[in-house]
Amino acid sequence: MVRASAQILSAEPLPPAGPVVLTGAAGRAGRAALRHLLEHGYEVIAVDTQPIPRPDGNFAGSLKATLRADLTDLGQTLEVMRGAGSVIHLANIPAPDLQAPHHTFVQNVTMNHSVFTAATMLGLGRVVWASSETTLGLPFDVPPHYAPVDEAHYPHPESSYALSKVVTETMAEDFARHSGIAFVALRFSNILGPEEYRRFPELAWPDLHARKWNLWGYIDERDAALACRLALTAPLEGASSFIIAAADTVMPFPSRMLMAQVFPDVPLHESLTGFGTLLSIDHARAQLGFEAQHTWRDTLGDQGQTLVQEKA
Repeated sequence: MVRASAQILSAEPLPPAGPVVLTGAAGRAGRAALRHLLEHGYEVIAVDTQPIPRPDGNFAGSLKATLRADLTDLGQTLEVMRGAGSVIHLANIPAPDLQAPHHTFVQNVTMNHSVFTAATMLGLGRVVWASSETTLGLPFDVPPHYAPVDEAHYPHPESSYALSKVVTETMAEDFARHSGIAFVALRFSNILGPEEYRRFPELAWPDLHARKWNLWGYIDERDAALACRLALTAPLEGASSFIIAAADTVMPFPSRMLMAQVFPDVPLHESLTGFGTLLSIDHARAQLGFEAQHTWRDTLGDQGQTLVQEKA
């Protein structure tokens, strides 16, 4: 089953008029997105249930308000989104196994439905929201049908968290069809940054199986923020979904070698070369203009190459 692809329009539109509501602004992706939006001149209304740290520095944009709200409540959601032009909805229980499975599903789906309802009632220009790589079959206890995995590999939810995202992608299609608003789902890979990169040599590299659960994928927090901004302005209609991952894997070994050792029977696309990602970002490149700007190699330098040479 393939999610309906959004139609590319003839000219790239300007961002919707009015502030951007950023939910989940106190979380990891939210903090990075808040800084990125302010750096690029956006007026932002930041929303979370937790205190929202204000980023340090002078920015071209402005932080219009920081608000505490329970987004499972439609009344509160309408209040914090009133007067906005668009929403980047990152608030959710962010992963499986953090809370009870039923609670995770109910909270996420309720929150997402509330935000989508408020967006349509208020006539926002665009809804960008955080879906997940887990919709593609993670943790791949059953091997993927092929690699790199792309949007056509959807849906294969293996947890209540992943199922909450699949249900929400279906909801987004319905809301987009009835409202005419573009809904953009970003299927984020594991969001990491330099702090985690420094631990790769001890936690990821010694065991090829340690990170097979998401085909060794990741996305730098700064590139997750970039994808949010691009999704605000990409010339799209309807509901669409995009895998958002780094252009490489977390490993210093060639991707074909990883697959041969761990998933030897999985067919590989002929275009896979070098250390290329096994979570395809071709769709995001083509329709969002997304290209990851950061890699663990910027932090660790030649450490990975040294390990490859030692094992050769």
